[in-house]
Amino acid sequence: MGGKRTIRQYRAIDCSLFALMLIIFETVIVRAATAWFPKEAWMVSVVPAVTAVVMVRWGPWCAVHAVLGGIVTVAAMKGNGTQFLVYGIGNLAALAVWPLVRKRGWEDLHRNGLVLFLFGALTVLAMQAGRALAALAAGTPPEGLLLFVTSDAVTYIFTLVILWITTRLDGVLEDQKHYLGRVNDPGREGDGSR
Repeated sequence: MGGKRTIRQYRAIDCSLFALMLIIFETVIVRAATAWFPKEAWMVSVVPAVTAVVMVRWGPWCAVHAVLGGIVTVAAMKGNGTQFLVYGIGNLAALAVWPLVRKRGWEDLHRNGLVLFLFGALTVLAMQAGRALAALAAGTPPEGLLLFVTSDAVTYIFTLVILWITTRLDGVLEDQKHYLGRVNDPGREGDGSR
């Protein structure tokens, strides 16, 4: 039964591995923050970084990771039902960045540091805005919405560093259909190696 995997099978395995990484790292980070720094007004999350990487690799399939990330974050914080909805649904706003990635192409993220910076920052900002809008719809007063941006400021830096690192790793921040074609045809132009 040693046949080749289909793209659908490869995508399922790849997305599952990224989901597993997201669950483990987000749980550890949130639990560490709540145990070691419970009074701090900031938090760090791997959700935007993982969502951004999966967005480049598989496009809108990153929605699964955005929602899962929100659920994992709230579960690790031991939040309530409203928070599950706010974070789960709000994180879907990251999909607003997908048309920009599609238009510019994943290659531009490797060639242009400013584009990479904007991609990471917009992914985090879109998630924050989505959560703020979801919270507003759930009845959070408008003055409380600023906390969605200010408490998550360190996540910008964290996301940008992770994205920069992934540009240095062959095939990680690359459309996976292109990557599979490239590794199956070594003579193919635009090998994407860094």
